Amino acid sequence: MDKMNIKNYINGDFLVPIANGWIDNYNPSNGEVYGQIPNSSKDDVEQAYKAAKSAFPSWSQTTLEERSRILIKISELLEANLDRFAEAESKDNGKPVSLAKMVDIPRAASNFRFFGNAITQFASESHESVGQNAVNYTLRQPIGVVGCISPWNLPLYLFTWKIAPAIAAGNCVVAKPSEVTPMTAYLLGEICNEAGLPKGVLNIVHGLGTTTGQAIVEHPNIKAISFTGGTATGAHIAKVAAPMFKKLSLELGGKNPNIIFADCDYDDMLNTTVRSSFANQGQICLCGSRIFVEESIYDKFKADFVEKVKGLKVGHPSEIDTNIGALVSKPHLEKVKSYIEIAKEEGATILCGGNEVTVEGYENGYYLQPTIIEVKTDDCRVNQEEIFGPVVTIMPFKTEDDVLDMANKVKYGLSATLWTNNLKRTMRMSNQLQAGIVWVNTWMMRDLRTPFGGVKASGVGREGGFEALRFFTEPKNVCIKY
Repeated sequence: MDKMNIKNYINGDFLVPIANGWIDNYNPSNGEVYGQIPNSSKDDVEQAYKAAKSAFPSWSQTTLEERSRILIKISELLEANLDRFAEAESKDNGKPVSLAKMVDIPRAASNFRFFGNAITQFASESHESVGQNAVNYTLRQPIGVVGCISPWNLPLYLFTWKIAPAIAAGNCVVAKPSEVTPMTAYLLGEICNEAGLPKGVLNIVHGLGTTTGQAIVEHPNIKAISFTGGTATGAHIAKVAAPMFKKLSLELGGKNPNIIFADCDYDDMLNTTVRSSFANQGQICLCGSRIFVEESIYDKFKADFVEKVKGLKVGHPSEIDTNIGALVSKPHLEKVKSYIEIAKEEGATILCGGNEVTVEGYENGYYLQPTIIEVKTDDCRVNQEEIFGPVVTIMPFKTEDDVLDMANKVKYGLSATLWTNNLKRTMRMSNQLQAGIVWVNTWMMRDLRTPFGGVKASGVGREGGFEALRFFTEPKNVCIKY
């Protein structure tokens, strides 16, 4: 792939932005610009909306079998183009190609397959009013044109996680991928055409959050917004959308505790904790970035964990033995580094990492050592604020109550990981942890039928399974007396 100019995908065609505005697209592994993306305006969003609006009457009446067939066809084509998509994802995001092949692209294909199947099983309720000669039934009707806005950390995976249920339910979509990682969304347009998705059902508009994203959020006739991204942006979207009475699903930041008790399966815990700390360069909203370890095994854990992490290879994403690729952008690298400086100012100890890495041949890439910081207290900034990079903190705890208190004290509540073999403790803690997802003795194990989302500043609403199909439909009750 030489210089790649990405275009908007509107009404089944690839179009340049109306005002001819463009943004540079960087390759994080070498810091070079490798193409341009549209800096779309309000007019481009309006064009996408009109295409979606005109496709809606026919698409919303398309049979479930036909919708299912098209979605499953998209998933098959994604699988058939695995290498091409994985390489594009890696080039755009900086993550190892091996990770994109193993996780990102297969999961994007699964999203289409899952919702292609789920829509054929989606049903609504009926209520018989006994003794009153009446029956109520519920229609679940698609909303119309919906907006889907996704982030840069899992570009295709999270993009399709919204789009698949939206179109399965009979909506038409105006979608905006992150301007930092637009490539796989662009390639998805070709796949949709090949799979026979009717023109206008999915429209992809590229550009900045502040302009293109804003135009989608404030559009008076885009009736629902599904957004994954930062908490501050989520708050802004809610502010704009609330007076317009839009439906909102907001999946926002996390600062997830990883709680390790002495009675865990130690080796399994250690291997998984390395993964839950540094997978995708730590740029996953579900990473367990605050590690709390029971006092009695703390010293052993600290030594073993540091040793394992020092063995991780930071390198170019295309290298087969690379564990940690490049961070997504220069500004993001600077932000993550600033938190390592904050940790030092706060009197924490850098146990390993903390420095940039120069990768031979790719000296201008955005590489950082995986970093473990030992903190004295949970009240410090590095334990309270989302860093979103290859940086974790560790500290010991004494009692279950202490660690529960620390785990719940942050403003976020997306996920939590718990390592113990004590059943009663598992039940107590899972019940009391303030999080939308609790993983016990595992991490990132996902059954797509389950509700996904967070509490507190981690967002509102749930994605996944029938929850997503309910979000993208409006229930209408019909009461008939006979």
